[in-house]
Amino acid sequence: MRQCLIWIWFLFTCYSIIAQKSFQPKQVDFEWKGVVYRNETTANLTLHTNGYTIAYNKGKIKTFYKTNYYHFEIGMMRDSREQSQNKNIPLNFSKVSQSFRFGKQNHLYFIRAGKGTKRLITDKARRKGVALGYNYEAGPAIAILRPYYLELIYNYEEDGRFFNELRTEKFTEGNAEKFLDYNSVFGGTSNKGWSEISIAPGLQGKFGLFFTLGALEKYTKTLEIGLMGDLFIRKIPIMVETEAVSAKPYFLNFYATLEFGKRSN
Repeated sequence: MRQCLIWIWFLFTCYSIIAQKSFQPKQVDFEWKGVVYRNETTANLTLHTNGYTIAYNKGKIKTFYKTNYYHFEIGMMRDSREQSQNKNIPLNFSKVSQSFRFGKQNHLYFIRAGKGTKRLITDKARRKGVALGYNYEAGPAIAILRPYYLELIYNYEEDGRFFNELRTEKFTEGNAEKFLDYNSVFGGTSNKGWSEISIAPGLQGKFGLFFTLGALEKYTKTLEIGLMGDLFIRKIPIMVETEAVSAKPYFLNFYATLEFGKRSN
């Protein structure tokens, strides 16, 4: 009987050791939990305080909480003081006046590139739910300036008779008085100045909060809001500089972005 008990105890001990080794759960790497995809490609549309941009992003998913990405963006910007208007002048010209922005000197376009990081703050409802995160980015930027043209009214006399003449001109120091005389403006023009563009290099950066649907799904859908900034090596004159209006080498804008894309391996 005693030998029987010893054998039972020995078999139970062996079974316990084997069971413990066989069924002990593996430790979860929380940084990688649930991660299926390693790459992310997205496009976005951004509306900011004074303009809009479209962008392309290529990301590398490092962990569940962290994605590094490269960003390329083009867009345009206006000055907050711009106002579109049209005189609809019924004069003896053979054309109808177009809308214009009084005091505008240049159209402003942007090319931006950057490297950034997105970090998730929460992992709640990773699938079919909303996750919250933040991102930051910095990189080079180029401002592209295209001269803004107006149709100006010039009056002249010939053989005792007075005539009106339209001249299409951009702002210069020589025509500053005429360009900034509201009564001399007939209207605006379009598609001029492309052969006269100038550029100014600089830096750009942004910081934002984002809300993404299904942080681990194949298709990504994200809403982002934040603050973006640009700094250039010289002043960027969107409007003609006067005593009341001055150009500046930097821009700060609040933005909202809709981003769509997909993840892959």
